[in-house]
Amino acid sequence: MAPTRPDPGRTYDTGFQPFVKKLRAACVVLAALAGWITAGVPLGQAQADELPAPFPIWPGGVGPGSEGVSIQESVVERSADPTLHDRYTLGITRPHLVVYRPSHPNGTALLVMPGGGYRWVVVDKEGDEIGRRLSAAGVTVFVLTYRLPGEGHAQAADVPLQDAQRALRLIRARAAEWGLDPHRIGAMGLSAGGHVAASLGTRYDAPVYAPVDTADQQSARPDFLALIYPVASMDPAIAHKGSRNQLLGATPTPAQDAAYSTERSVTSQTPPTFLLHADDDPSVPVENSLRFYAALHAAKVPAELHIFRQGGHGFGLRGARGLPVAAWPDLYIAWVRGLGMMP
Repeated sequence: MAPTRPDPGRTYDTGFQPFVKKLRAACVVLAALAGWITAGVPLGQAQADELPAPFPIWPGGVGPGSEGVSIQESVVERSADPTLHDRYTLGITRPHLVVYRPSHPNGTALLVMPGGGYRWVVVDKEGDEIGRRLSAAGVTVFVLTYRLPGEGHAQAADVPLQDAQRALRLIRARAAEWGLDPHRIGAMGLSAGGHVAASLGTRYDAPVYAPVDTADQQSARPDFLALIYPVASMDPAIAHKGSRNQLLGATPTPAQDAAYSTERSVTSQTPPTFLLHADDDPSVPVENSLRFYAALHAAKVPAELHIFRQGGHGFGLRGARGLPVAAWPDLYIAWVRGLGMMP
């Protein structure tokens, strides 16, 4: 139970004043602690607007096929509220990871790929906030800033998958360093990041880049997968037009649409998958999740699908507040535990 706060309008006698001061100080400390806990940030870590330091995933920094690309990485702030960031990154030639290390790690790791319509990579809503929330549950979270297909890279449509494969292999190769079980490494993608994650879950062994070091001897298959309002399909009937255009160009062929429709690549080896979507999503039709789930079901892959009536698109954590869909992180954690992937 929270302590009773003194009434600021009441006059206390002199003997009671020291107690009042101590009680007020205690309330301030408790409020600060509650703020840290709610944010999922262990004491002593950076605050929400102070992102952990990134580290590159490729030797030398620049991803393969991006050596001659002359773009400048930049971070853009969309929020007019100085207390609430809403940033995105674009101009990426040096893909990188940010790690959110819990105070009490449980050995489970999660690679997170934020969305952004393949035009940019969201920093806060689908990256930093997810990292802090899930690291509070003991998961070591790695948020990936991946290259974007429309920014002039060679093998344009495959650069996000190149980065996702490399990131997961790197996490697995360095699992001992981070105190991780190499057989409990999952992947999560949101929106267009859901297409990256779904591609990773279905094309983890596709030879989309030449090995560069011993880390590439590791498997890139996630042990479990989560797709949050994902862009799963490139079928023009249900695809998110902006993501499809950025990935495949303005006039993709039917063969390209099919090759990059992740539901068509599901096999019995696709990882167990958690899917979440809002039925009123105005940007990415719920059929993306429905089709991917149907493919998993047909392949007899363990899967769980949650469709909420309200939520729209891109709700992450902050946009879900006050709605039933706000329960999704707890549903996800319970699902991972049910797989035996999280103690």
